[in-house]
Amino acid sequence: MRIDLHTHAKLSKASDFSPAYYDEMLREAEANGLDALALTEHFNTRHFFDVYDQLDRLFPYNGEHYEAGSLKIFPGMEVDVRETGHILLIGRKEHILDVRRRLEPFTEKDAFIPFAELMTLAEEVPLLKIGAHPFRESTPLHHLDRSELRRLDAFDLNAKDMYEYGSETNRRRVERFAAELGKPVTAGSDTHQCLQYGSVYNELRRPCRSVADLKQAIADGAYDIRVAETLPVQVKASIMLKKLLKQIARLETLALEPSARESAV
Repeated sequence: MRIDLHTHAKLSKASDFSPAYYDEMLREAEANGLDALALTEHFNTRHFFDVYDQLDRLFPYNGEHYEAGSLKIFPGMEVDVRETGHILLIGRKEHILDVRRRLEPFTEKDAFIPFAELMTLAEEVPLLKIGAHPFRESTPLHHLDRSELRRLDAFDLNAKDMYEYGSETNRRRVERFAAELGKPVTAGSDTHQCLQYGSVYNELRRPCRSVADLKQAIADGAYDIRVAETLPVQVKASIMLKKLLKQIARLETLALEPSARESAV
């Protein structure tokens, strides 16, 4: 089973969820050989709950994951912490949504939840907890208290950072850091659009039908991280495409503004 443990459904936090856009992403994930993914949309994205409302309309949910054709979609979210850093939480839909509701007072940049408090909240339910891109310059995790960091289940080997800092250099740094804390490393593309799927993923050596299965397989080391030779090209193309799509979205907004003003009159 090939799974990407760090993915997004939308182009950016400011955009709305688009079923057509996400369908294109899923078709590309399948084309790149993935069997499953964790949807770790930003917890403070625009209309967070609408993402899962839409998924409920699009795909059957079996109590553990959505069934999107041949793809399994495990619910999750990416949470900012006060000390700086991002945490991936993956679990059953009801647990993810419950934790998200309890994070409502912490969605603004100057009011993010402290890391230890987030861990306490996440430990109340059976979630997989992954420290995202621990050495990313803008949102590092390595500076946090190590006794607290050990409460995580794994650390994220992130395709964007492998491109930005060098694939082997970044991998050695993350793996050394995780080993010092006695934790495994998992792979995630961190994609916001279709081109980055398959750049890096986890190949599990046994079937995983639930987050509990995933968590156990990771703890047992029953998986291998696969890095595509095309990772640099995929990530670079993704960055360029994301910029272009954002520019198009801004132009479309500007084009609609006069009409909006006229209709208001």
